[in-house]
Amino acid sequence: MSGSSNSPRASGHASSCMDHPPVIYVHSISEAGRLLPSASRWNSVEVDFHVVPKSNSPYDSLPSQYSKSIDCELVITDKQYFKRFLYVSLAIVFVIIAFVLLVQFLPHRHNHHENSKNLTLALHQALTFFDAQKSGHYPSNSPVKFRGNSGLQDGESVPGGLVGGFYDSGNNIKFSFPTAYTVTLLSWTVIEYHEKFADIGELDHVKDIIRWGSDYLLEIFVPPNSSLNSITLYSQVGTGNGTQVDNDISCWQRPEDMSYKRPVSVCDVTASDLAGEIMAALSAASIVFQEDTAYSGKLIHSAKILFDVATKNDTDHRQGTYTAVDNCGGEARMFYNSSGYKDELVWGGTWLFFATGNVSYLRYATNHFGAAEEEEAISEKGVFYWNNKLTATAVLLTRLLYFQDMGYSYKDGAGSSSDETNLLVCSYLSQETFDRTPATASFLSKLYSDYLELIRSSGLNCSGDDLSLEMLRNFAMSQVNYILGDNPMKMSYMVGFGNQYPTQVHHRAASIRQDNQHYTCQEGERWLYSNDGNPYILYGAVVAGPDQNDYFLDKRDKPQFTEPSLAGNAGFVAALIALHDPPLNSPDTNGFNLGIDQNGIFEKIHKPPPAP
Repeated sequence: MSGSSNSPRASGHASSCMDHPPVIYVHSISEAGRLLPSASRWNSVEVDFHVVPKSNSPYDSLPSQYSKSIDCELVITDKQYFKRFLYVSLAIVFVIIAFVLLVQFLPHRHNHHENSKNLTLALHQALTFFDAQKSGHYPSNSPVKFRGNSGLQDGESVPGGLVGGFYDSGNNIKFSFPTAYTVTLLSWTVIEYHEKFADIGELDHVKDIIRWGSDYLLEIFVPPNSSLNSITLYSQVGTGNGTQVDNDISCWQRPEDMSYKRPVSVCDVTASDLAGEIMAALSAASIVFQEDTAYSGKLIHSAKILFDVATKNDTDHRQGTYTAVDNCGGEARMFYNSSGYKDELVWGGTWLFFATGNVSYLRYATNHFGAAEEEEAISEKGVFYWNNKLTATAVLLTRLLYFQDMGYSYKDGAGSSSDETNLLVCSYLSQETFDRTPATASFLSKLYSDYLELIRSSGLNCSGDDLSLEMLRNFAMSQVNYILGDNPMKMSYMVGFGNQYPTQVHHRAASIRQDNQHYTCQEGERWLYSNDGNPYILYGAVVAGPDQNDYFLDKRDKPQFTEPSLAGNAGFVAALIALHDPPLNSPDTNGFNLGIDQNGIFEKIHKPPPAP
C-alpha cells in the first residue's frame, strides 16, 4: 500500500516538492493484522516519467494523476537513453518472472533463512550443555573447560560401580529416570534427522552424548541370574535426605570437590516405569549405533530382558511406579515423581519393536495403548515430557501406519493413534490455552508436518477448518523463537545465546570459580548468594524460564527460574534439529528435501508373507 501522491496544489506548481508535509508509508500487514510503518518511504513511492506534454489548461489546480516525479519536473533529455532504459527494465522483469517460476517448480525445501544460522549455533550450544553435565572420568577434549573428573567413588558399594552418567541439573544428583528419557529422545532425533546433524558437523557430538548416557544405563541395570524376579535397577546416585549434614541438596559445591557420601537408591521389579523408560532408551540407542553390531546387540539384549521382566509382572500384580517405594524413589519423589507406568511400558515396547522387528513387542504396545490412555491424567493430555510418553508413542505409531502398513492386527490400534496425533496437532493450532512444554510441542509438530509432506498431504482438517503445513511449521518455530528471546522479557532462556540471557544460572559447577582451591559446603554458600554473574557461561543450558505471567527473575538462588535440566535440554535439541534447514541438494527418492530419513527406522522390520 502506498501513501497518496494526489495532494492538492496551486496552479502552475506554485508548491515545490519540498513543500509537501511528511507522509507515513505502509508496506505490509503483520500477522496480528496491524499496519507496519515502512522501513523506507521509498519502498512505496510510485515510479513514473514526464512523458505526457505538460498542459496549460485551467485544470492544473486539480490533484495530479502522476507521481511526484511529475510534480518535481523530472524530464527525459535523451530519448535514446530512455529507450535503452525501457529495454533493460523489461529484460529485468522477464528475468525476475523466470526466477519466480523456477522456484515454484523446484522441490520444496522450507528454508528458514532468517533463522538458519542462529539455529546452527543454538543447536551446538544446546548439545554443549550435556558436556557440562558429564560425571565420571571427564574427557580431556571436552569443549567445557571448567569441568573435570568427579564422582569417581559413585556406587562403590555396588559391583562394578556406578561411575559416569550425567548430573541432572544444577545439583550433583544423578537421576536414572530423566537420563533414560534424555537418551531416548536424543536417539529419536538422530534416527529421524541424522542427515541434518551430519551436515552441520554435530552427528559425532550428539552420538557421543547418547553413548555416554547409554553406557551408564547399562551400569544401573543388573540382569537376573536365573529368576526374572531378581532384577535390580539403581534409580539414583546422591541424595538430599537428612542422614548427614553435607549432601547434594544442602551443599553448594563443585562436583569435583565432593567428599561426602553419596547413597544409592535401589529398585526391584516393581519399578515398571523406570524399566519401561530404560528399555526405550536402550532400544532407540541400538538403532543409532546399529553399525556397531556388538554394542547395538548388547543394548537390545538388555532391553529384551527388561521387557520380559516388566510385562511378566503384569500377571502377578507387581507393577508400579519407581517413586512409590522409599528405597527406590529417594529424592526423585521431589523432582521426578512419576504418576504412572503404563505409558512407559507402551513406549518401551514400541521402541523395542523398531529395534528388533519383532511384532510381539508392537502387539503389546497397541493392545495396551488404551489402558495407558485411561491412566493418563487429564492435566497431561497432549503433553510430551519426562512423565508422559503417550503422545510421542501415538506419533511413532502414526509414522508406522503412514509408511509401513503391514496389515497386522495392530492396525486398529495404530489408526487410533493417528486420530490422537491429529487431535494433538489441531490443539497446538487452536486458540485455546492449555499447558504444554514448548520445546517438545515444537518438535512433534514439525516432525509430524514432515510426515504429512512425505505422504503428499497439504495439511489437516481441524473441526472443519483446513490448516496448512506452513501453519504447523510456523507454530513450531514460534515456540523455539520464544525460548530464544521472542518473549515479553526479551530474554533468551538458553544461556549464551543472543544479547540477553541468564547470568546467575542455578548451577554449582558454573557458579564456583575453578582456581585450584577446594571450597567446603559452607564456603560454597557465598557463591550461591552472590549477586555477581557466574564466572563461567553454561553455554546451551535451557533454564526453567518464566512463570505463567511471563515474569522471569535472574537469581541463582531461585531455581524455579534459573535451573536447567537434562530433560528440558533434550526437548530443545529435538525442536532445533527438526526446524533446522535440511542439507543442500540432497532430495530423497520422492524429490523432497526435508532432511529426514523416512525408512531408516524400519530397517529391522520386514513385511510378512501373504496369508495362504
